[in-house]
Amino acid sequence: MHYDVFNGDADGICALIQLRLDKPVNSTLVTGIKRDIQLLDKVTVSPGDSLTVLDISFEKNSQRVKEILSIGVSIFYVDHHLPGDIPDHPQLQTLIDTDNAICTSLLVNQHLNNKYPFWAITAAFGDNLNQSAEVLAAKVSISGDKLESLKNLGIYINYNGYGSSIDDLHFAPDMLYREMMKYETPFDFISGNRIAFEKLENGYKQDMTSAESIKPEFESDAAGVYLLPDAAWSRRVSGVYGNHLANLNPKKAHAVLSVNKDGGYLISVRAPLNNKVGADEFCSQFATGGGRKSAAGINHLPKDELSAFIDKFNKFYSARVLRA
Repeated sequence: MHYDVFNGDADGICALIQLRLDKPVNSTLVTGIKRDIQLLDKVTVSPGDSLTVLDISFEKNSQRVKEILSIGVSIFYVDHHLPGDIPDHPQLQTLIDTDNAICTSLLVNQHLNNKYPFWAITAAFGDNLNQSAEVLAAKVSISGDKLESLKNLGIYINYNGYGSSIDDLHFAPDMLYREMMKYETPFDFISGNRIAFEKLENGYKQDMTSAESIKPEFESDAAGVYLLPDAAWSRRVSGVYGNHLANLNPKKAHAVLSVNKDGGYLISVRAPLNNKVGADEFCSQFATGGGRKSAAGINHLPKDELSAFIDKFNKFYSARVLRA
């Protein structure tokens, strides 16, 4: 039995599409909302099974990785988050790079010798790695309207992954993967499945319009904090709205808060685009926090800790502004 375990955002989905276009495998799909990263806990394996794991933190799954390896299962693990200690094991193959200009789909693209670059470009845009996407696009001579189409699709796929549960999403990530996997390129998907594409596009545009009407809860020269109302659209848009704010104000760090299913806040943090570091360090101070240098998050912050969070966030990035 083979399992494909992948983050439900643009990077995870597009990474798996590349691998399965290259080498089709009859596999069991294991995925979830973007913040559902301890996906290996959902896998029940037997000796001789194999796993491909994409775009979820090795560190957060390390204990389960060791357990699975001890059973006699082989793992191919590709990711760009901080990994912690990686065991040396003959049945573990890793491609992990934490550079803030790389994502899982770009690593897979390198692994496959640039075989499906349009999917990697789409994913890089979804992760707000615009410069990395444009560099690869130039190498494969994509520009203008075609490049804009890939950028929009990446943003829409990434947007679809955010929510407190699958019910918040327009498409369950495994369903969206299956729809997109039918097509050799993202361009074929956009033209060949207008119903799915337009559902993503229209949902994104409506939710972003709602978000753009929200005034900041707090703002300084170093940081902006936005508190969204308790609604499904808020949970869907929280990550991509953070990217949007980062692009509008590249000198500032941003935090976008939405209400989670436990009655606290789910937080998306974006480091300043002109100094893409610190988001993982800041969020890791919190029990449910983590991520990468440029973009990270906190799955649960009690509501009564909001003021303390804002103060910490502003001080953390104000100190970096002073040092810059």
